[in-house]
Amino acid sequence: MTVTRFAVLMILSAIMNPMKSPAEPINTNKLEAIKGVVEEAIEKKKIPGAVVLVISQGKTVYKKAFGNKALEPAVEPMTTDTIFDLASLTKPIATGTSIFKLVEKGKLRPSDKVKTHLPELTNANWETITLEHLLTHTSGLPAGNGLGDYKDGMANAIKRINELKLAAPPGERFTYSDIGFILLGEIVERTSGKSLDLFSRDEIFLPLGMKETGYNPPEALKGRIAPTQKEKDGILRGTVHDPRARLLKGVAGHAGLFSSVDDLALYASMILKPDNEKGLSAASIRTMTQARAVPNGWRTFGWDCDTVFSSNRGELFPRGSTFGHTGFTGTSIWFDPASETAVIFLSNRVHPDGKGDATPVRNKVATIVASAIGSRTATTPKQVLPGIEILKRENFARLKGARVGLVTNHSGKDNSGTSTIDLLHNAPDVKLMALFSPEHGIRGMVDAKVADSKDEKTGLPVFSLYGERRKPTSTQLEGIDTLVYDIQDAGCRFYTYISTLGLVMEAASEKGIKVLVLDRPNPIGGKSFNGPMRDEVKESFVAFHNLPVRHGLTIGELSRLFLLERKGADGNPLACKLEVVAMENWNRSDMYDASGLEWVYPSPNLRTLAAAFLYPGIGLLETTNISVGRGTDRPFEWFGAPWMDNIQLAVLLNQQNLPGVRFVPVKQTPSSSVFANKSCNGLHVFIDNWGTFEPLKTGIAVAWALRKIHPMDWKIEKYNTLLLNKVTLDAVSAGRHYSEIEKLWRADLAAYDLRRKKILLYPDSN
Repeated sequence: MTVTRFAVLMILSAIMNPMKSPAEPINTNKLEAIKGVVEEAIEKKKIPGAVVLVISQGKTVYKKAFGNKALEPAVEPMTTDTIFDLASLTKPIATGTSIFKLVEKGKLRPSDKVKTHLPELTNANWETITLEHLLTHTSGLPAGNGLGDYKDGMANAIKRINELKLAAPPGERFTYSDIGFILLGEIVERTSGKSLDLFSRDEIFLPLGMKETGYNPPEALKGRIAPTQKEKDGILRGTVHDPRARLLKGVAGHAGLFSSVDDLALYASMILKPDNEKGLSAASIRTMTQARAVPNGWRTFGWDCDTVFSSNRGELFPRGSTFGHTGFTGTSIWFDPASETAVIFLSNRVHPDGKGDATPVRNKVATIVASAIGSRTATTPKQVLPGIEILKRENFARLKGARVGLVTNHSGKDNSGTSTIDLLHNAPDVKLMALFSPEHGIRGMVDAKVADSKDEKTGLPVFSLYGERRKPTSTQLEGIDTLVYDIQDAGCRFYTYISTLGLVMEAASEKGIKVLVLDRPNPIGGKSFNGPMRDEVKESFVAFHNLPVRHGLTIGELSRLFLLERKGADGNPLACKLEVVAMENWNRSDMYDASGLEWVYPSPNLRTLAAAFLYPGIGLLETTNISVGRGTDRPFEWFGAPWMDNIQLAVLLNQQNLPGVRFVPVKQTPSSSVFANKSCNGLHVFIDNWGTFEPLKTGIAVAWALRKIHPMDWKIEKYNTLLLNKVTLDAVSAGRHYSEIEKLWRADLAAYDLRRKKILLYPDSN
């Protein structure tokens, strides 16, 4: 199978920029909370003042000034027309945009080698460094270099940069680098014949109506400029704060731009609603702002998406589809194209002594704005109350006088974050006797066998159920009359916490002990279930019961199914007394993001809800010769191998139009597990829609595509380790299409549906 580079680019452009639904109106009442968080930051002397502007759907919906723009030598109130030193916002707004203006003119390409435009870069390192590397901070250049390298002008600075040792090979590490954008600014000048300040003014700012944006602002504007830091010659005001930019006469690719919120609102409008007559074209903006994987994060050509520099995204703006940037002086902007919203926060946090900190307040402002966007109403009208909350509300009456063994880990906690261990240890008329921990240990952070230990806070013994034994022993249960189970499940058959539940129930049955299960949501929903059933002779710790791979039950419902269907070691039905403390406010159709509960890693490598959704399908690959992202920052959201043709694989999978998902080629080097420390070609898997995404269809489609493109490279033999269904394995091995393979499960799933209906605890209102 061969695909032209043009076809690849066209397909990837489409999948990274899906059609968006009509934007919903913003709740302006919620934006009033901005006042409180900004004033708190001023009161704590984190910033002297700020101006905040929010645009949404083409309108300014919030614009206010707070505090003072100057504290020394005299106090001056902040006004909404204050002009700020934007610091590193210069990078995307002036330099990045200018680069793409030259791309539009046919004078530059992101794939150009830097040395093509700066031939004095003669060091061998520059043979492979491209404009794309500079734009995404993956060139290998260090973050900065000595100020002395700039004192004799740009020509000498480039000579010094040519002598720098790279911190990593190009493309192998993300290092936010001023040097790269200084070079990009010089490339703009040499390519256009105009200095960066004049080119950006004539080609971008003036066409957009940004009349007060530029480098080295004129004296007439000085009174409106927010001063920055006190230096030996006085307080900087209208002179760029960045010392390298100052040595370059105030004009540089990494810093030096000044602007106001009103001017930046015009720029933001161009990004959110492109006008081909002004600024950049829609095609340029799409390419410039497309999320691109970098080691340990995501960037665009100039903007930040998801890295350690993303604090101004806040807590609620989506990762990957939103982007922005910060400036050292206390400035920031963040875009959410889907809702046509931008948050502009301008402060001079370095005034007067350089000790301020705008990071927390920028985060809080963005979070408030994101919370006000649209009416994305979840099906759950209020926060879910898991079983521990109900038990607590009842003052632990169900455990009065009980001698308890608690099976739990870090995920067992109430809605305020107090652990179930502490709650039961301090509960009235309850004697907590011992703790039992599942795979990954009592704190959920161990990725190996777990030994017995002692809980430091309570002094209680901790018996591991993922070490020498998988089931509590009779000796460990001595004196215990009730076993309480409180662990967050992941909704997948081969996730071992459910096996631990079943074995605990067996042990309780043998000893005549009661089992109390504190229920929690199925994070990937309780309505859908799919995948092959386990072959009857294949029971194991990763396949404890006859379930489809995605089982669609809560942990409480699973316990009811086990009690109904399982037999103990003696061959008799389980005889333990089971009680489930059901949740309140949970609906079967709800995913975890509708629960109102904090996401806690159920285990070390299920770090996001997206990973939990992908786990039933992508997780099937991990026993084969494919890395599923363990040892990267995105386990189960990425998979790869050194032998993989990730471009061909992405094209084939994206051509299938699988519901709610898209694939992007990304190279990564896992630090552990399969292919540790080896560069792997792979695919990042993006879920666009929780509601339509089908983990098992996706997983089997990936297996089909691997078999089609890599029939010899992919070692399929061990694929059945977690799948545990020979009919499905044989179908994948034979190259049958995934849509045909899904049909093989229909009869078993219909029978499973009848079984599960007997034990369901929660409604489906949809």
